[in-house]
Amino acid sequence: MLFFKKIYVKTNVAEALEKQLAARSWKKEVINIGGVCDSYQPVEANYRLMREVLTLMIKYQNPVTISTKSDLILRDYDLISELAELTPVNIAVTVTTVDEKLSALLEPLASSPKKRFSVLQAFKNTSAITGIHMMPILPFLTDNHQNLEQIISLATECGVDYALPGVLNLRGETRKHFFGFLELNFPELAGPYRKLYAKGGADIPIRLNFMECSALLWKDIICLEIHETHAVKTFPFEAAHVNGFLRK
Repeated sequence: MLFFKKIYVKTNVAEALEKQLAARSWKKEVINIGGVCDSYQPVEANYRLMREVLTLMIKYQNPVTISTKSDLILRDYDLISELAELTPVNIAVTVTTVDEKLSALLEPLASSPKKRFSVLQAFKNTSAITGIHMMPILPFLTDNHQNLEQIISLATECGVDYALPGVLNLRGETRKHFFGFLELNFPELAGPYRKLYAKGGADIPIRLNFMECSALLWKDIICLEIHETHAVKTFPFEAAHVNGFLRK
């Protein structure tokens, strides 16, 4: 959830990446940038590694999907726009709450919700596909009807092509860290969370209720459960077992 203060920077990423892109065995598979660790964390403002990466993507015309919580991505608008004219590009922005104070508490080093929506708005003017990732939604904190409705309403105004919602999972170190966060900021929720996440994942009824609520709120899209490769516009999405929403 957080942009962690201690991170490792792969300063030779461009060199290592080009070796793979130039290899005869490389089939121009979609590269997922930011799926595990956001590539537009504050330190990127100094290192500017993403500009090197995007320059290579343009050179080899390789499709990408970029996920982020930062409006720093707008710095590279020129390169991403150029790349989207050559090959499929997907820009995904994560938003789980429109509450500025709660967002700053949950993700203190990430951009504000308002700035994240500005990213979606900006890239809608390019050939890139845009989507909103509503994950992880936090029970008792960000799963209320009003919050979800506002997120979806703002995303619709930005003309996003799809939405991908997901409920929080708590396992490993993430579980330890999150419960520490709850004890400090929302001690009254520690008990309910331990009951709800006794096995690491939220109970199935919670997940179903969330998906049903999201589907009802966004009336101009359809619910899609992806079990094999699908194409949205011209983007070759990778095979995945996820629930999402696509525009009709």
